[in-house]
Amino acid sequence: MAMGRGSAATVSVLILCLLVLQTQMVQSVTYTVGGAGGWTFNTAKWPAGKRFRAGDVLVFNYSPQAHNVVRVNALGYKSCKTPKGAQVFRSGKDQIKLQKGPNYFICNFVGHCESNMKISVNAM
Repeated sequence: MAMGRGSAATVSVLILCLLVLQTQMVQSVTYTVGGAGGWTFNTAKWPAGKRFRAGDVLVFNYSPQAHNVVRVNALGYKSCKTPKGAQVFRSGKDQIKLQKGPNYFICNFVGHCESNMKISVNAM
């Protein structure tokens, strides 16, 4: 059975789309926040020098009795205040996918954010 030009072009476009989608999925990277030390005090500078992309995953390792992770907005990050409705993670092994644009995370245990237990990541 012979394929017409239109059918061959459609198949070619479909294959190209699948290859682009696969390439984008393969490019996501998993980062452990704070490196070997994990999510702890003075991690605010940890993102420096790293290039983040939307879809990359941040892994927050910490003791859930001592810390948490809260996804906040820019004001919450600057003020170390948890906005109403903010997403709070408490597992101690949280895996959070980055959204395109700025992503802000703090620990909202008393005094922790003020001790630089917060990060700001801009994902392209």
